[in-house]
Amino acid sequence: MPERIYIDGSLGEGGGQILRTSLALAALLKQPVEIDNIRANRKQPGLKTQHLAGVLALTRITDAEVSGARKHSTSLVFTPRTIKGGKYRFEITTAGAASMLLGAVLPPLLFAPDSSEIVITGGTHVPFSPPFDYLAGVFLPVLRKLGGNVELDLVRWGFYPKGGGEIQAHVSPCQALQGIQLKKRGPLRGLRLSASSANLPEHIAQREIKYVEASLENYKEKMSSHSIACQALSPGNFVSLEADYTNTTAGFNGLGKRGKPAEEVADEVCRDFIHFEKTEATVDTHLADQIILYMALAHGDSIFISPEITSHLTTNIDIIKRFIPTGIKLDNTSGQIHISGARVTPGI
Repeated sequence: MPERIYIDGSLGEGGGQILRTSLALAALLKQPVEIDNIRANRKQPGLKTQHLAGVLALTRITDAEVSGARKHSTSLVFTPRTIKGGKYRFEITTAGAASMLLGAVLPPLLFAPDSSEIVITGGTHVPFSPPFDYLAGVFLPVLRKLGGNVELDLVRWGFYPKGGGEIQAHVSPCQALQGIQLKKRGPLRGLRLSASSANLPEHIAQREIKYVEASLENYKEKMSSHSIACQALSPGNFVSLEADYTNTTAGFNGLGKRGKPAEEVADEVCRDFIHFEKTEATVDTHLADQIILYMALAHGDSIFISPEITSHLTTNIDIIKRFIPTGIKLDNTSGQIHISGARVTPGI
């Protein structure tokens, strides 16, 4: 058995991503790992409900031996044995992010010997996490270009504080990922705008659409927009803007909350898009965080340009390098990231 890798959870931004990346790679490579100081830089350190759900999910998928898997634990030892595809249901009993749990289990399941059907309950559109729309419209298209075949469905919306949402994923086995070159995003082909609300007056979504259309009037010929009245246990409001370029797609989201005007939610989306448009970036900062792990696993080199090199991204890179002998070069001036092809074979 390989020697255990030690990870200090207070590294860099010191959040939950360190835990998820470490466990995902440990599961994928059947690599024992010990993580201390889990979420050390957060207001409430240690494993919250959603993090514990991720640990237990990966334990099932890999038949792992695990110690420290309890709420508020700041230390964890995880020793995976195998990777098993199949049918799984993972429940987060709070509004914890279903997308974060998916992000933890997806790398090993991509390289499982059999396909997987996954159901995840929890929050589908909640703060500090990729909403379902972003995963489906921005993340998955790039993963497919790399060679990962995943289908996602939104069964039920889940907003804070009750959650109760549900997503379903079908993951096909993958022999290998291939690097991709995203050096230029190409011309803007279209903008897809949606405003969604649950258990709220209809005029909120309509005001958001009106605000975005007025703020981005120069793009009106490229924009399609619609509102969605969705069902959820908690009231919620969400605005999504997807910018479809020739070679890539970028996503910008705004999440409503009590006391936050609809126009403010819409303005966040507009400002983020306009900032992105002024750069030469080929991916937005959130996609940079999410896709770099898969590029590090791919055969051959990958390149993309991020609007900025965030601490979130550099922390994730530091963790990846602990598990994979890959070269990753950052250009802080241009935002270009070059990832050398992996020299490991996942899943063996």
